[in-house]
Amino acid sequence: MSDDILESGRTEDTRLIDALSERYLAYAMSTITSRSLPDVRDGMKPVHRRIIYAMRQLRLDPTSGFKKCARIVGDVMGKFHPHGDSSIYEAMVRLAQDFAVRYPLVEGQGNFGNIDGDNPAAMRYTESRLTEVAQAMLEGIDEDAVDFRPTYDGEESEPVVLPGGFPNLLANGAAGIAVGMATSIPPHNAGEVCAAAMLLIRDPDASTEALLALMPGPDFPTGGTLVEDRASLLSAYETGRGGFRLRAKWEVERGKQGMWSIVITEIPYQVQKARLIEQMAQLLEDKKLPLLGDVRDESTETVRLVLEPKSRTVEPAMLMETLFRATALETRFPLNMNVLTADRTPRVLGLRGVLREWLDHRHVVLQRRSAHRKAAIERRLLILDGFIKVYLNLDEVIRIIRFEDEPKQTLMATFDLVEIQAEAILNMRLRALRKLEEMEIREEHQKLTEERDGLAALLDSEALRWQTISGEIAATGEKFGTGPLGDRRTILSDAPQAVTVSMDAFVEREAITIILSDKGWVRAVKGGVAEPNDLKFKEGDRLRLLVACDTTDRLCLFATNGRSYLIKAADIPRGRGDGQPVRLLADLADGDEIVRLFVHREGVKLLVATRSGKGFVVMSDEFAAEKRTGKQILNVAPSDEAAFCLEAQGDHVAVVGDNPRFDRRLLLFPLDQIAQMQRGAGVILLKTKDGTVTDLRVFALVEGLTWKAGTTNRTLPDIATWIGNRGTVGRVVPRGFPKPGELG
Repeated sequence: MSDDILESGRTEDTRLIDALSERYLAYAMSTITSRSLPDVRDGMKPVHRRIIYAMRQLRLDPTSGFKKCARIVGDVMGKFHPHGDSSIYEAMVRLAQDFAVRYPLVEGQGNFGNIDGDNPAAMRYTESRLTEVAQAMLEGIDEDAVDFRPTYDGEESEPVVLPGGFPNLLANGAAGIAVGMATSIPPHNAGEVCAAAMLLIRDPDASTEALLALMPGPDFPTGGTLVEDRASLLSAYETGRGGFRLRAKWEVERGKQGMWSIVITEIPYQVQKARLIEQMAQLLEDKKLPLLGDVRDESTETVRLVLEPKSRTVEPAMLMETLFRATALETRFPLNMNVLTADRTPRVLGLRGVLREWLDHRHVVLQRRSAHRKAAIERRLLILDGFIKVYLNLDEVIRIIRFEDEPKQTLMATFDLVEIQAEAILNMRLRALRKLEEMEIREEHQKLTEERDGLAALLDSEALRWQTISGEIAATGEKFGTGPLGDRRTILSDAPQAVTVSMDAFVEREAITIILSDKGWVRAVKGGVAEPNDLKFKEGDRLRLLVACDTTDRLCLFATNGRSYLIKAADIPRGRGDGQPVRLLADLADGDEIVRLFVHREGVKLLVATRSGKGFVVMSDEFAAEKRTGKQILNVAPSDEAAFCLEAQGDHVAVVGDNPRFDRRLLLFPLDQIAQMQRGAGVILLKTKDGTVTDLRVFALVEGLTWKAGTTNRTLPDIATWIGNRGTVGRVVPRGFPKPGELG
């Protein structure tokens, strides 16, 4: 809707989809260009740039005193960044945290948070000023090095980008999430970045591999060990997308009598130490770290986490391998160098592209600063020429100023001066007359002339400009890439050798019993159940089955819908109470009932069948359904249901059918007559017409078909009478045969 429509009060009909698309696109572009993605030239988002520039306006250089952060945040919010003060303060705090940025741009005084994840003090208590790194980023901003634009209210102006004398994007990294895109750039060592940039100046066609020889990888402020193979690093920096595995730095401290402990001195970047300890303590409580005995935090100003093994016979490397897999002692830092280029276009650049953009920016800054300085020198030389002209006639100058009505015009006519020269003479104070010594004027004139000629040569020669930029970058690398601030902190290591470690083997194994009720409530108790009759259930519910297993086992649930579900025994609630509905562990629909719950073992043959008498043999491996929705094994018709799932241990099958119009029928046939399948509807086991199958059993023919009758075992006599082929009707069951569902 245009402004004239708004002013006139008229309305205009438009399609909702068009209005939403237009506004959402505007919002997305605003988020991308003005909030979330850093500029490739100075590596800053608008809020960071505004904080640094506002602090410069307050003259908070590294040699000045500190000012309250509340004052700085107020200036930033009132002049440049009309958003919440908390977001501005959080951004400023991060620029001051030496564990969050590799080269802090803000020097803080007071509580600015810590690596444990504690929050900083309120802005009214903390103070800050700029660091030398920030000063390098601002160098030349008053010399027309960059463009300025009006602020949001038009009362001030702010830089579009900083001169960027420090490679901030790669040195400090960046992270942000926009609409439809994100950026994640790890920090690097400034000395290595400068060395790679100088190589690119010497050889513009240098390959990424050559650059990585000088800048081998990220350098995180919290140190750690980078475990990534060379090929992965090369691919990530070539394309601008990838990731790095980062591990904590650790060492073994030997004690008395063969005891030892592991001391962690550096943790991965952006991992909060307090949360890491909480995670390890929780895993210890859940008995998922059986090799670890205890963890202690002995940190002061430096990180020191002490890990005690459960047994001194444990290998330190094996203990650390289990911790790397289960905790945040190993993390993966993504690389996505999505940045705003000089024309404000979001692009994913490789290492060469990022360095090239920064160097091109430095080239533009050098040209603009040189042209600005040259213009200032020419202005000063013009004024000095005027001083030289009037030096020998000071008395005449004084007379003209004292007695002439228009001294400016008279001076210009008398001494052949231009307006700027006459203005400088008129603005001169009397005390400055003593400085108008010819030798000093001519000496200054000569120095400025030489500097002007040098700048003219610099502006005329691209090779000389790149030579100058190389010298500036070399000085930056020497200043910030050496010493305590510049020494590499992250150790570079090859990818670790693959270690086959079964996590189940390191989880403490404990015997438990799973209790399932008729109404589908499941719980676990430690050990076995001595008296099942003593178990208590909800009113109207009762025991359905008990399953003895270990906490490391996986349970397989087979339901009437013909689907299998895998459940971890450790996930089943333990302790007193009724447990929880099994539907919370397996995605069963209303009306689905449990056919069987058993411990999942690989390589076991199972016989599954429906109530109508169709089934097949399937390997237990096919039951491995990792999703809560399960895996379809037996296809079931709408009017049918899965009713049997039993181990196929034997060579013959006994199947009993029941039909209202006929007597119960029993059929025995060889197991190998049933097809082995992975999934499907199966084959007919017993022809029952409109009846159903009530019992299914697999047995060994040499042992006969037996069942329990009271306290004695009975065996089917004349077993050959009931042996036939699969899919036939069978024969009437003998007298004394078990009731439906009791064949066992």
